[in-house]
Amino acid sequence: MEVAVNNIYKKRINPQKFALWTSFASIIMMFAALTSAYIVKQAAGNWLEFPLPKEFIFSTISIVLSSILLHWSCNAFKRGKRQTYILTLIASMVLGTVFVICQYLGWTTLFSYGVDLKGNVSGSFFYLITGLHALHVLGGISALLITAINAFILEYKPTEARINRYEMVLHYWHFVDILWIYLLIFILIVK
Repeated sequence: MEVAVNNIYKKRINPQKFALWTSFASIIMMFAALTSAYIVKQAAGNWLEFPLPKEFIFSTISIVLSSILLHWSCNAFKRGKRQTYILTLIASMVLGTVFVICQYLGWTTLFSYGVDLKGNVSGSFFYLITGLHALHVLGGISALLITAINAFILEYKPTEARINRYEMVLHYWHFVDILWIYLLIFILIVK
């Protein structure tokens, strides 16, 4: 009986991961509200159509590759492949930074088209939605930076606690990746 009870406790979700996933729900609700408001405001008329700068496509490629590399890095960490773990972690962080840079370049291109925050509401919504997402990505880059610092400072030891922390970073990074893909598809379809 005691063994069965211990097995049940071992199969429970980690409370830190549960808290992280719960935070995903609130972020999803925020972006769902923003995209719903986008649709409502667009239907009201006076909506400025503008081309999506190519920088946003480049940013998408960079964040998808970053997510793939981080997944590879996490698996390498668990399997004892220290060098692969560190190299792919750093590459993932660099590509995450490239994402934010491409977003900024895309915003400057839009601004050069005459699309700004003060003009038509369509530009304001675009900047708000993509800017909030970029802030979430910057939070993820901060977590990647801390993970990279730990990779160099701490002794390499894939303990259960460190694997859990790394998986949480990975889940968050996959989440912002999927969220961006949703936002990009939404913007391309609803435009």
